[in-house]
Amino acid sequence: MALRAGMESSFRSCDAWMQKFRLYETRSMFYMIGRDRSRTYWRVLKIDRLDPSELNILEDSTTYSERECSDLLRRIHEGNISTGGLKFVTTCYGIVGFIKFLGPYYMLLITKRREIGAICGHTVYAISESEMIPLPNSTVRSNLPNSRDEDRYKRLLCTMDLTKDFFFSYSYHVMRSLQKNFCDNEAGHVLYETMFVWNEFLTREIRNHLKNTLWTVALVYGFFKQATLSIAGRDFTLTLIARRSRHYAGMRYLKRGVNEKGKVANDVETEQIVYEGVPEGFPMQVTSVVQNRGSIPLFWSQETSRLNLKPDIIVSKKDQTYEATRLHFENLLSRYGNPIIILNLIKTEEKKPRESKLRAEFATAIDFINKDLPEENRLKFLHWDLHKHSQSKATNALFTLGRVATYALTLTGFFYCQVSPTWRPDDCLKRSSSEKVNNSGLSSMDLGENENDVGYLLERKPSEGDDLINGNHSGKPPMFQRGVLRTNCIDCLDRTNVAQYAYGLTALGCQLHALGGIDCPKIDLDAPLADELMGFYESMGDTLAHQYGGSAAHNKIFSQRRGQWKAATQSQEFFRTLQRYYNNAYMDAMKQDAIDVFLGNFQPDIDKPAVWELDSDQPSDSGRNGQTDVDEDGRSIFKRCMSDGNILRKTNPSMSTTKIDPEKYCASVLPDRSEGARRVLSESSPDISTSESEITFSRYTPSMPRRQLFGDAQRENNHIHYTEYGDSSSCSNFVDLDWLSSSGNSCEEEPYERSSILISSPVAGLSSENVMYGIGATPSTSDSSMKMALYNG
Repeated sequence: MALRAGMESSFRSCDAWMQKFRLYETRSMFYMIGRDRSRTYWRVLKIDRLDPSELNILEDSTTYSERECSDLLRRIHEGNISTGGLKFVTTCYGIVGFIKFLGPYYMLLITKRREIGAICGHTVYAISESEMIPLPNSTVRSNLPNSRDEDRYKRLLCTMDLTKDFFFSYSYHVMRSLQKNFCDNEAGHVLYETMFVWNEFLTREIRNHLKNTLWTVALVYGFFKQATLSIAGRDFTLTLIARRSRHYAGMRYLKRGVNEKGKVANDVETEQIVYEGVPEGFPMQVTSVVQNRGSIPLFWSQETSRLNLKPDIIVSKKDQTYEATRLHFENLLSRYGNPIIILNLIKTEEKKPRESKLRAEFATAIDFINKDLPEENRLKFLHWDLHKHSQSKATNALFTLGRVATYALTLTGFFYCQVSPTWRPDDCLKRSSSEKVNNSGLSSMDLGENENDVGYLLERKPSEGDDLINGNHSGKPPMFQRGVLRTNCIDCLDRTNVAQYAYGLTALGCQLHALGGIDCPKIDLDAPLADELMGFYESMGDTLAHQYGGSAAHNKIFSQRRGQWKAATQSQEFFRTLQRYYNNAYMDAMKQDAIDVFLGNFQPDIDKPAVWELDSDQPSDSGRNGQTDVDEDGRSIFKRCMSDGNILRKTNPSMSTTKIDPEKYCASVLPDRSEGARRVLSESSPDISTSESEITFSRYTPSMPRRQLFGDAQRENNHIHYTEYGDSSSCSNFVDLDWLSSSGNSCEEEPYERSSILISSPVAGLSSENVMYGIGATPSTSDSSMKMALYNG
């Protein structure tokens, strides 16, 4: 592919990584032989087998040819004839990591892999088989005390099925978005320390020993699916990726809300990549859009019960100043830039208040944070009860969510880049030495004063200067996503997945339009392409629901869209409810233990209780978050556990000016109300706000009348939108809800114009052809022929 040569050097050149290994053993040593894809060089790794308590690894600095490597192995064999010589153990495709319980170290290897897709020519793999090999030889192991707990820990770790939903790539940084990979050439240890690499802990010791990552693979946990779309005789590759965060990771009732470091449960980044396959030597266009889901960032919990399908929601009042909530949004800002758009789908009307309690508290938290922010940096929000609005007709709910997606996508934009065959990755980074591009495409400089910054790139025309990517005047300038749509319901599974599909469909129309695949950036809900994309998001929803909730997702709206028999849908939903209930009540505790051991949140110690003996959140931070419900055997049913989180860094507390010092500015514009140094969570490079100014804070209190509800929030140039009804079922500071609610009652075609109800144009410089449109009724793609070559991960 045209992009392949550039992408190789952008991530890892062919000379910088190995992908096939052979493991040999002598009585005293393991020898791992690795080679590159082209079989041009071989490397040797030595692992000591005599000391069971220490991990002793040595990398041979010599680069061997195939013949030289064979000669080396022959000499090793001859030198160890007296103790059995050199024996072949297994072929493998990378080291997952090393782990120690109460006895010796174990090495985790990938012994079989399968190809599940490729991104711009870079193959992505899943694991077909893995193996855990003890490092000490049999004689050393026989002298170790036999421990039942050791065997139990091994069985526990094996319940982490690496063959399901884990994926990796040798040459593409699949833990990061396409935009981040284009705009940042970070490599090595930095990538392993990101939130989406699940074997960061397992690989930590070998990476620290060797100071490189040549022998390990970085595993991402979530979802990967790819297909080829044939539209009007042109082939486009569609890839849907979900990356699950390793921070505060766990099972549904055992991981809720936020921890003190601002990490939320069920934090998942979803990326939709579309590009056109072109012959070698021709320019390639690539597009990507990212959205996020995550638990409501408050301290709340549910006490699991084996007698109650819907346990009560407990909202803690421990964080009166919402510092953890603030940290969470600072982290989002550091990852994606401004604006942060919150789509909250939980219920507003219940006979017994459950979700509505959380909604009121969440609105109060957003209000509290926004009051301290300048208008241009405030959090945007929409509280919209999907359950209530989907009761009448599923199409209406999807249609309305499509219009919400239109707003959000217009605010954030998406990533687009045109790459020529002569493109080099450093072309995208030709900026002054004081700049650093982050994953949102923004530079940490004063926007508007430096003509090399990304804001200027989006505003200027191609004729105004050299195109950074193509190196000429003929191509389209690149576009960058700035900000993110964050969607949540209670579990961030079922309703959230429907909303993410609506956003994905809106984005797909814009992506295909930018690539020249369709004439209008709008895909009809009844078009075959919409149905194919629904299958993608339905598969992703089921996978993520199994990982977090223990059953497939509730897909009532998707089933109705397909015209599935209502009784069959109800039966399926009931079965999934029971399956989820059983797993939550009886299986999740063990799954949580396995996750905590795998991630290193709990590290076994012979002088401390075993992980299955703990009654609370002792693995990481004793005495936090929630109460404990103990069953007859004294085992905790309800258990909260902190992840290791990020290192907190100091930053410049001044938020009053637009001009930023990149040396001091650290990833956030959210001020800290606490005394002393201000702290932020940083996953990536700094970012700068570019959102529009006409926003304000929420004043949501369900019991208050409308006039009182917003009475103290009506300031000049501020806009809060609400429904005309008194139930406060919808509330927003960036969407006109009168127009939005009217759209939900009709599926009539929307004009292909930018809605005058949009508060302002947030992405400066986007031409009219780049304006995002919602889900409409014009079948612009319904007559296109499509063929699906599926890779399932």
